[in-house]
Amino acid sequence: MASIDDRRIAREAKLDELHEKLTEAVDQLVSGEDWANALAFAARFRSRSFNNTLLIWMQHTAAYEAGLVPDPIPSYVAGYKQWQLLGRQVEKGQPGYQILAPVTGRFASPTPSDPASWRRLNQSEKPRPGEQARSKMVGVRPAYVWDAAQTAGDPIPAPPTPKLLQGEAPSGLRDGVIQQIEAAGFQVHGVAHAGLIFGANGVTDYAEKTVSVRENMDPAAQVKTLVHELAHVLMHGPDQGDARQHRGIGEVEAESVALMVGAGHGIDTTGYTIPYVSTWAAQVDGEEPSKIVRATGERVRGTAVKILDQLDTQMIGDGTPPGLERGSTRHSSQAVERAGASPAPIAAAASPQVALADVRGLR
Repeated sequence: MASIDDRRIAREAKLDELHEKLTEAVDQLVSGEDWANALAFAARFRSRSFNNTLLIWMQHTAAYEAGLVPDPIPSYVAGYKQWQLLGRQVEKGQPGYQILAPVTGRFASPTPSDPASWRRLNQSEKPRPGEQARSKMVGVRPAYVWDAAQTAGDPIPAPPTPKLLQGEAPSGLRDGVIQQIEAAGFQVHGVAHAGLIFGANGVTDYAEKTVSVRENMDPAAQVKTLVHELAHVLMHGPDQGDARQHRGIGEVEAESVALMVGAGHGIDTTGYTIPYVSTWAAQVDGEEPSKIVRATGERVRGTAVKILDQLDTQMIGDGTPPGLERGSTRHSSQAVERAGASPAPIAAAASPQVALADVRGLR
């Protein structure tokens, strides 16, 4: 039987392997086309972190090239026991896709407003009278998911998929995006042509609290521009120094959010133009481009998900198999992922890869 030290070494070796895979995946995102494809893929699996999306993408591609799965793009992914909950079983010989799963710890404090007052609770320890308790992420561990094509069993119900004609906007998307812009305190104005807004498709004026969009575009282009400007409203205000200092990054983030929201509604994203990724990532002095790409990807995903969560529109799925509730997904995935790693948690300080993996929003 493996000792605790042996299990810890094995976990850290798996984390090192995952970090190498993630770095390789990020390094491939060097062109606008590659970046756009990655974001369109992330829109289909938006319930996962950007890092885990890249890991799934990379490993599924390898499985497809090895003839283990029939399609180059996965449909749904879930943990071993999650598939069993849906009446399906992972087929023999199908390797799971490694992802990074969060490790959480329980903390308690008599004075929650004082950061120094929080103490870590042991596994069976309860808060003392008058203390408040909360959980927070303290590290990561390897876990496994499988694509639907790697399983067999009960049929998977097919959710409705938006079908759009060229230039058509999804029903309700324009109004929903405008509502979010207005909820942020901005007014939306239509203009007759680009000459009235400096030759652009849209402009956000933070001082005047206005968003202007030209109206002589087809409906889909107008909606895409509205989402682009909403991303600026949410991400690039006067208090966002880094994005404003490096305008290229701000523009890529806004266009990327628009791409993800559009892809989430089945809009063809082939017409999106995003600059050469290594160029804008290299604009930030003192930071590795790969780190900027990962951080940007997670910021984009987080903003796009925030926008999508507030819309009452028909969207494509988010990568979670139909029939699995989000709450049960988290619960059962935690149980499943324990089967793929030692039950002993990995503290954040135990692995230098935690910071490198950019675990924000990790699932």
